[in-house]
Amino acid sequence: MISKRKSWKVDASEESCKTDLPTCPVFSETKKSRISDKENASAFCGLENEGVFEELLRTSGIVLKAGEGQNEIAVDQITFQKKLCLALEKHPTYPAVVKQFISGLESHIKDRNQFKNCLLPCTPVRTESSRNLVHSYCESLIKLLLGIKILQPAVITLLLEKIPEFFFDIVGTFGTNFPRLIVNQFKWLDRLLDSQDLVKKLMQMVSVSPVPIQHDIITSLPEILEDSQQSEVARELRKQLITANELRNIGRVTRMLQMSCLLKQGRRLTVPILDALSRLDLDADLVAEVRQSAMTIVPSVKLEDLPVVVKFILQNVKAADAVEVISDLRKSLDLSSCVLPLQIHSSQKKIKSQVQARAFPVDNGCFDSSLSQVTTSQNCVKLLFDVIKLAVRFQKDVSEAWIKAIENSTSVSDHKVLDLIVLLLIHSTNTRNRKQTEKVLRSKIRLGCMPEQLMQNAFQNHSTVIKDFFPSILALAQAFLHSAHPAVVSFGSCMYKQAFAAFDSYCQQEVVTALVTHVCSGSETELDISLDVLTDLVVLHTSLLMRYATFVKTILDSTQKLNPCQIRKLFYILSTLAFSQKQEGSYIQDDMHMVIRKWLSSTVPNHKQMGIIGAVSMIGSVALKRNEGDAASLERAELNSESDGQLSTLLDLVSFCCEQTPEVLALYYDEFASLIEKQKGKLDLQLLDGFGKSLVEDFPSDFVVDLSPTVHGSFLFPVKSLYNLDEDQSQEAIAINLLPLVSQSELGRVTAGASNQSKRAVSPMCLSPSFRLLRLYTAEQNSGSLEEIDALLGCPLYLTDLEVEGKLESLSKQEREFLCSLLFYALNWFREVVNAFCQQQDAEMKGKVLTRLQNITELQNVLGKCLAATPGYVPPPATFDSEAPEAVPSINAAGPARKRSGRKKKADGSKAGSADRSQADDSSEGNQPDTELSELDKAATDREAGNPLAQLQSYRPYFRELDLEVFTVLHCGLLTKSVLDTEMHTEAREVVQLGPAELCFLLDDLCWKLEHVLPSGSTRRVPFPKERGNKDIGFSHLCQRSPKEVAMCVVDLLKPLCKHMENMHNYFQASVQNQGAEDEPGVTIQEHQLMSSCYQLLLLTFRSLFAWNGFSQHENTDLLRSALQVLADRLKPGETEFLLLEELISESFQYLLNFQQSVPSFHCAYILTQLLIAIAEKPMSGWKKEKLASLAKQFLCQSWVKPSGDREKGSQFNSALHTLLCVYLEHTDNILKAIEEISSVGVPELMNSAKDGCSSTYPTLSRQTFPVFFRVMMAQLESSAKSIPAGKPSDSSEVQLEKLLRWNITVRNFHILINLVKVFDSRPVLNICLKYGRLFVEAFLKLAMPLLDHSFKKHTDDVQSLLKTLQLSTRQLHHMCGHSKIHQDIGLTNHVPLLKKSLEQFVYRVKAMLAFNHCQEAFWVGILKNRDLQGEEILTQGSEERGSDEEDSEDSAEGPAEEEPSGSDTDDSEQRGGAGPGPSAARP
Repeated sequence: MISKRKSWKVDASEESCKTDLPTCPVFSETKKSRISDKENASAFCGLENEGVFEELLRTSGIVLKAGEGQNEIAVDQITFQKKLCLALEKHPTYPAVVKQFISGLESHIKDRNQFKNCLLPCTPVRTESSRNLVHSYCESLIKLLLGIKILQPAVITLLLEKIPEFFFDIVGTFGTNFPRLIVNQFKWLDRLLDSQDLVKKLMQMVSVSPVPIQHDIITSLPEILEDSQQSEVARELRKQLITANELRNIGRVTRMLQMSCLLKQGRRLTVPILDALSRLDLDADLVAEVRQSAMTIVPSVKLEDLPVVVKFILQNVKAADAVEVISDLRKSLDLSSCVLPLQIHSSQKKIKSQVQARAFPVDNGCFDSSLSQVTTSQNCVKLLFDVIKLAVRFQKDVSEAWIKAIENSTSVSDHKVLDLIVLLLIHSTNTRNRKQTEKVLRSKIRLGCMPEQLMQNAFQNHSTVIKDFFPSILALAQAFLHSAHPAVVSFGSCMYKQAFAAFDSYCQQEVVTALVTHVCSGSETELDISLDVLTDLVVLHTSLLMRYATFVKTILDSTQKLNPCQIRKLFYILSTLAFSQKQEGSYIQDDMHMVIRKWLSSTVPNHKQMGIIGAVSMIGSVALKRNEGDAASLERAELNSESDGQLSTLLDLVSFCCEQTPEVLALYYDEFASLIEKQKGKLDLQLLDGFGKSLVEDFPSDFVVDLSPTVHGSFLFPVKSLYNLDEDQSQEAIAINLLPLVSQSELGRVTAGASNQSKRAVSPMCLSPSFRLLRLYTAEQNSGSLEEIDALLGCPLYLTDLEVEGKLESLSKQEREFLCSLLFYALNWFREVVNAFCQQQDAEMKGKVLTRLQNITELQNVLGKCLAATPGYVPPPATFDSEAPEAVPSINAAGPARKRSGRKKKADGSKAGSADRSQADDSSEGNQPDTELSELDKAATDREAGNPLAQLQSYRPYFRELDLEVFTVLHCGLLTKSVLDTEMHTEAREVVQLGPAELCFLLDDLCWKLEHVLPSGSTRRVPFPKERGNKDIGFSHLCQRSPKEVAMCVVDLLKPLCKHMENMHNYFQASVQNQGAEDEPGVTIQEHQLMSSCYQLLLLTFRSLFAWNGFSQHENTDLLRSALQVLADRLKPGETEFLLLEELISESFQYLLNFQQSVPSFHCAYILTQLLIAIAEKPMSGWKKEKLASLAKQFLCQSWVKPSGDREKGSQFNSALHTLLCVYLEHTDNILKAIEEISSVGVPELMNSAKDGCSSTYPTLSRQTFPVFFRVMMAQLESSAKSIPAGKPSDSSEVQLEKLLRWNITVRNFHILINLVKVFDSRPVLNICLKYGRLFVEAFLKLAMPLLDHSFKKHTDDVQSLLKTLQLSTRQLHHMCGHSKIHQDIGLTNHVPLLKKSLEQFVYRVKAMLAFNHCQEAFWVGILKNRDLQGEEILTQGSEERGSDEEDSEDSAEGPAEEEPSGSDTDDSEQRGGAGPGPSAARP
């Protein structure tokens, strides 16, 4: 037995430590003790044979007990120790009596029960005489003996010799852990005679003891050592470390080095060693050394020991090295080891459920052990984060260092689940760090470092930890939904979904409540995202969300805030909940039926719209197909009759409510068509068979007639069949009966109240919606084939003669409006026909689709002429899921509105009014928002293209929406208009090409769609949005697709778009070469304008795609790569497949840069620049900045002339010029040099040119555009001044001189710009000067004056020159203030008080600088008179009395600086010094 235990106790780690340790001397003595124990086992059986030991103890106050009874003490502990010590010292045989006493003690403790009694606390004797003499708690006999000086060494040796006797005892054999009790005797001793010897012996014991005893000894060391000894040992260890660890004698190595050895070699002692070290007062260097040793074992430590290791590492971390320690800990900590047991348990759980489902017997033993392992793993992870939580809460440095460590990580692969959980932990624990935590998390999400997959892993694998942070998760998700960045919004929505899936019912209820609150908040973006989250939840967790259906139903009380698209989402959610589970959803069905009946019966159009949308959503849920194997489908199969009843009830109800109102019926058709398109292949059309038959029968009878040469009836215009593409098929020809239906509809409007209509109304308003529903239903029935209705593609329309040139003036108002309505109906019919047949593969059908596009462009030209002659006309509605626009579209609506606005602001006289009226308004200081400029670009396109006289853009809501599939037509080649004119006479019917007009039409519509659905990176959400109702008009079908789906469609179109743009490039390059030979100027100009519009729209399409902020999301990286690969492949065909993303960006940038030579207009140049910026920002590099600056300068130095010969100008030109100039100055390598070049070269050239001339170097710089140049230069100069670092006392002389040089150049440029006001003294220029002049002076005070304070003595001449130059500028600013007050211009005088305040601060700040450098006597104040812009004195009453002999003191002084001159704040007085409201002149 003993030999087996000996072989067991020595393991590899202990052996490695034993090899360097000397043999412990206690072992030889231990063997003797064991022999004597056997020989004298019965030598001591009671107290009858008293020896010295027993006698002295009894006389001192302790009675020894045998057996289970504890030793008794009759006196106080200190009294006992004094008596015993005195008895020993006065004993006749002293000091031999001490040895006899120890021998008696050794004999006494040979018995284990008696030894235990000596190690356990003594029991006080409760007699009447000693009741108050003895404390209720007494130490053990051994502890009391250790407190006696003359006995301590011998007792310590005796106790250490006893420990090896218990090496192989199993704890609990004798009911007592003897080694632990022995070690406890050494704790908290009042004094140790030789603590070094004790520690040495204990460490020797550790090296040879089993692990449990090692654990007890190590954890007891902090209570054994004295405080002074800890510092001494720490210093000694530091010395040993400095001497390069060349120690050979282990006896002289301190316990700390031995612990470090054990920490590296014995992983089982990790917890006790670190626990002991954490309670010792160590030197900072030693702490760092031990912490580094602990850090190295973090990756390999057991999971249950990990919390202790992390606690030690985080303990006592100093601010200086906190970031480094946390960064190392982040790299070492890996929670993937904790995830593995969870995944194993999850897979076993699935297997178990599958086996049980098959009714086979299962052994649950392995599953129980797996569950136990998972529970242990989860508990350890929770303990780990509890440790981190305590450190974060009570150690400010740890909290901030952890945030900083995460913030410093740049690579996506460096971010772990740990980072997200720690950020949530800090946000939940520390209130003061919440904003910083949220900021870091937002930044990481925007950069793609925190993808949604990482968050999903955190929720799925560590839900028990994250659940404690649920309030923070909810708060962050709510905040993220307010963000303008799509990645942040998406992350917030994903947090909601993961929290709902991972947490308990309380948290699920809170999530649903928060989402419902977002929906009812009124914020459109929050509303859309919240409904999308609820939609995902109802799809993924239908049964769970069913519990909270009551909360979701409350959204019905706030439906007035929802648009039709949002109403669809809401009713889809409610319908899914209502019909997914039969019994649970029955009450929702009843409520929905009740609400829908109420809405359908309402006379309010908005309510009826919502009723139709809700009813169609319910129809879709009832008619969904079910899987045959699904249990729910079996139940539904048994209840087919009930489903048929619900469907027929809903269909009859909606049909009854819609049949008398064409607008409502058209909405019903559109909603049903959208349902079929969305649920393609998922609807059970057998249930809708009756509805489908009536649809197929009603459409031909309502809208289609047989084609005949004459049409009988009296109409406003003669009926004529037009646009027939099937003229060769004379038999069984059909036509759309449009003009008679429009006439009937107009007549019906007049007599609607006179007759009671009893049957369904037939209106041309329902023509396009009914056809859309028919073709989608037919395609669904016939697997996408439209052969049954293909005759409608080429059939003619009953219209009238459309040769309206010169005839419109002779028509009455009713006739003109009738003709406009007829053209709108015809255009919408052609749009729906193109939507229907654009994807057909038959060559003949493709040709007809292209012809219909030509028909659309022709009709638009005619419609434009008619609308121009019909003011105040309101077209018939084409979209029925939104309210009609309140304002009537008009050609000249914008002009009068602006004039009225201007008059109102002028009459108001308020600050805001004056500021808005001036061109120096804040909104035009920086780059114009992309959305505004794009609208301007499109408006310019419409005017320049020679399209209809009326701007059809304002009538866009009255046209049917084109589907995204229509743009597949762009794959057709482009042929210029002139070539089409020469070839279409003979071959156009066989080979139809996409012409410029059709291309322009398609691109214009595509641009509007992309602008609506793909927000750019610079888009910011409006805090208080205006009208929301009209935003989605014309985009109903588009809104049912996600932005990513739309982006994917456009990426698929990039190849034909590139081909078209290359054709445009070739066209304009050829036109430049052949510019002199123009035979037909009119045709060439019109063609040039049309091609220029196509070029501009192509660039807009590219910019809308690549500026989409969704590309910043990590999950869209592959889509971005695909888009860039298309562009790069145009330069290097077949070589781009394996290029890196950065290389693809470079190749795409170079490809687009090649178009710079062919841009036909300044707007095209502006859009191309914006497109290159959008691509270059992914990411921006040095050579791209240089290219962009060079490109912008090239465009600025180019003369932009229209085909008519006029120079480009106007507000849109100025807006684009503003942006291009900003791009040039922001990307150039030397902004100060660029500003000086423009102001010193370009402006003098302009001044010397004719009245309508321009600068020869910068042709875009004219007298009309000078305010734009001046604003940008002033703004960029002020921004450049702010970028100069502030002066510091520690700066070297070279650094000070460099900063002074930069300030000298900056101030010189400022002086040049300010002096330009003497020549260009228009009000906008003055406004710019007053505003940016103040900002420049403030920047100088904040950044330059500290530099002057510390460089004045070393660089006196430079400082003096700088201040003198600036003084000249500030004088001119003062003159502007006087000019503003003389002219009483409110817009200018608004800037005067703040400017004069800054000027006065400048005077006194220079005075303080001189005082700081002990030159205060060089500063004095002079008198400054008010002058105008040209420097002439402004005479006031006071100045006239003083006479003209008084001169302004503007002499130069001997001192180092000449300071800001300024006059009084009033025109009739002058102030001295700093008195008065305005600054005065300062003179050195």
